[in-house]
Amino acid sequence: MESLSAVLPITGIVLLLSILLVPVDLGTMVMFLTGAIMLVVGMGFFQLGAEMSMTPLGEGIGVQISKTRQIVLIFLLGLSMGMIITISEPDLQVLAGQVPSIPNYTLILTVAVGVGIFLALAILRILFQINLSTILIVLYIALIGMSFFVPKDFLAVAFDSGGVTTGPMTVPFIMAMGVGLASVRGDKNASSDSFGLVALSSVGPVMAVLILGCFYNPTEAAYEMSSVAHVVTTRDVVLEFLISIPPYIKEVLISLLPVAAVFGIFQLISHRYKKRQVKRILIGLAYTYIGLVLFLCGVNVGFASVGSSLGKDIASADWKWLLIPIGMLIGYYIVKAEPAIQVLNHQVEGVTNGAVSAQSMNRCMSIGVAVSVGLSMLRVLTGLPIYWIIIPGYVMALLLSRFVPKMFVGIAFDSGGVASGPMTTTFLLPLSIGACEAVGGSMMTDAFGVVALVALTPLIAIQIMGMVYQYKLKKADEATVRE
Repeated sequence: MESLSAVLPITGIVLLLSILLVPVDLGTMVMFLTGAIMLVVGMGFFQLGAEMSMTPLGEGIGVQISKTRQIVLIFLLGLSMGMIITISEPDLQVLAGQVPSIPNYTLILTVAVGVGIFLALAILRILFQINLSTILIVLYIALIGMSFFVPKDFLAVAFDSGGVTTGPMTVPFIMAMGVGLASVRGDKNASSDSFGLVALSSVGPVMAVLILGCFYNPTEAAYEMSSVAHVVTTRDVVLEFLISIPPYIKEVLISLLPVAAVFGIFQLISHRYKKRQVKRILIGLAYTYIGLVLFLCGVNVGFASVGSSLGKDIASADWKWLLIPIGMLIGYYIVKAEPAIQVLNHQVEGVTNGAVSAQSMNRCMSIGVAVSVGLSMLRVLTGLPIYWIIIPGYVMALLLSRFVPKMFVGIAFDSGGVASGPMTTTFLLPLSIGACEAVGGSMMTDAFGVVALVALTPLIAIQIMGMVYQYKLKKADEATVRE
């Protein structure tokens, strides 16, 4: 039901647009609807699987790491776990294909090392109770400084590619690890310190890709658009998906094998889980596998081509400025269909004992992403440089981090990494590229950047929610004192 309520609005919007504004070929629409059904089923299996397997595994490893007092060992464990889980991320293959100037394995390994180092630092931050806001300010100042030395054509791609590495495989595991690490401490700041692992881990890949941009100067970075499959009958549709599914079966299997290996080694060393728990985690991994295969196939085969053709058709019309409100509407609802978002929202609700509900998180994330997609479409139509949005945006987010409750800083910066997942890269990015082609803009500087902006605006939106929450709490306390 949760998956259905997440996917239904975006499906309805695309259907309405195809009827009222931009007619879509019937075969393409059937492909899109089939993809939507696969998304619903896939998200359902994935969320159930992540809850049964990735969450207890991440928590267990977090608890065991926090009991270890050797800093070098903790750093090495964090580094290896970060690298393994990042290499397992399906979105990383998309990233490698976007930058042909850099060898795939070089890019994948560099990004994995970036995530690993920053995950290890994030673990040490929790154990030594270092202020998250201070670390983030230092890191983002360094990040913005480095961006001035990266070729202009590559800047947007670098921010985009860094954002997609914290996806459906990485997020449930890393977030659960944070909960496990903080649970052993048991002090008043433990719950707020459980957030922030994803935030710091998502800085690593951006920094790593920016460094590669300086050395390789990959100005020929490209995005391989998925072509619309020519289907006539329902049999053609079924055959198209059946032909497309084997690569995802292999891709997700390769992604999950390292995680399964980590579980096996961890269980052999720690004997943490009883037979019943082991069985539950293995079944959960199977559900995660089925869910990710269905989700990735549905979103890549059914959704990506529709996003591109919608962007092209709307931007080609006389009323091309409607692209901004239409983009905002799509952005508002599409974030609900990101599988890792739901995992984050439920974890936030659980850790805060319902004080911050999944519903309020969803609403806040939706508003943030709607604004970011609106700004992205504005960039496509006007050629506005990404610097003019990225730098003021991060400055505002970092300033807010000094005034909001500590817990909301971690939640906000975690949500930024989580928001830019497979739905963003396979629907919003093609939408942006299709529109950019139609208006004759520069794909490198104008179309790319949508994922970077989707990762930015939730940082501000969630922290504003934190300030409102703090204000309401203060008012409630004053009312209690008066009574």
